Amino acid sequence: MNAQQYNAISQPLRQRPALLRALTVANIALTCLGYVMYPLLVAVLFATHDAFLLRCIVVPAVSFVLVSVLRAAVNQPRPYEALDIVPLIAKDTQGKSFPSRHAFSIIMIALCWLYWLVPVGVFMLVAGVILSVVRVLVGVHYPHDVVAGALIGAACGVVGFWVIP
Repeated sequence: MNAQQYNAISQPLRQRPALLRALTVANIALTCLGYVMYPLLVAVLFATHDAFLLRCIVVPAVSFVLVSVLRAAVNQPRPYEALDIVPLIAKDTQGKSFPSRHAFSIIMIALCWLYWLVPVGVFMLVAGVILSVVRVLVGVHYPHDVVAGALIGAACGVVGFWVIP
């Protein structure tokens, strides 16, 4: 994505304040959804003495550390840094664009739920796709950032929950 492509995408959004507000709310709400749904799952697993609890804590924690190390090592500039564009949401973070930790996190949380309760997991996967698209539309990530974050989250979840006994 270059500045011209981003401006072509963002200009119609800038001209529709209601749509811009909806994107801002979606970014916040979907991020908060992860902050609520993961502790909820951990609490339910704890309360029910479910054996999945330990794996549900360890797999995301180890994966989060690994993706954070990768992100810091790559330290790719964000679109608003590299392309000299104005993002649709206020953001001043420097670097650490690749991979998207938002996309990684919500997909990892979705895989936790998918392992334990499929319908909620599917709902969270859909929320993850929407959040990933929103992060690109508002100009804080490139498409490859969110795709990589989502794929890493999915791969870690599949390996951690279904492949490793």
